[in-house]
Amino acid sequence: MQAEIRTGRVGDWIDVDMPSGAARRHGQILEVLGAEEHKHYRVRWTDDRESIFFPSEGTHIRKAERETDD
Repeated sequence: MQAEIRTGRVGDWIDVDMPSGAARRHGQILEVLGAEEHKHYRVRWTDDRESIFFPSEGTHIRKAERETDD
């Protein structure tokens, strides 16, 4: 069964479980790309590298804390 992957927004965090057993990757979404049914992201990883990332199984998206207008 394939896990549902929630759509991320700019500022959200991505955690990726590595299938090879390597350490989990973490990055922040800088830009949302692609059509609604095929979203992918420009991500800055915690090692300061940037890449285009296509979510797959093992991807977890965490909402960034957002400021409110209260």
